[in-house]
Amino acid sequence: MIRIDAMWLATEPIDMRAGADRLLLRVVQVFGAAQAHHGYLFANRSVTRIKLLVHDGFGVWCAARRLNAGRFVWPSAAAETTSLTLTPAQFDALILGLPWQRLAELSCITRA
Repeated sequence: MIRIDAMWLATEPIDMRAGADRLLLRVVQVFGAAQAHHGYLFANRSVTRIKLLVHDGFGVWCAARRLNAGRFVWPSAAAETTSLTLTPAQFDALILGLPWQRLAELSCITRA
């Protein structure tokens, strides 16, 4: 498997026709550089498709995921930041279409 030490999420939408080279250019524009063993997530405007670009230390890998129903939970591009970091648990929830920002509060069931 490809090792990913850090996962970054770009908040601004990108055209899903973009291939690995154009995504790599966007990574350098948004994040400053493509770090080895880091993953970079992008979504389209309707947030029904995401692409992951991973720099493995030798080259880049590009993967895509699409939801047939619903949308991925994605921060708005109007947010103050253009990128966010994700934990492995947040990434797992995001690619399933779950509310990854609420993992901390959903991990504990309490009585109201």
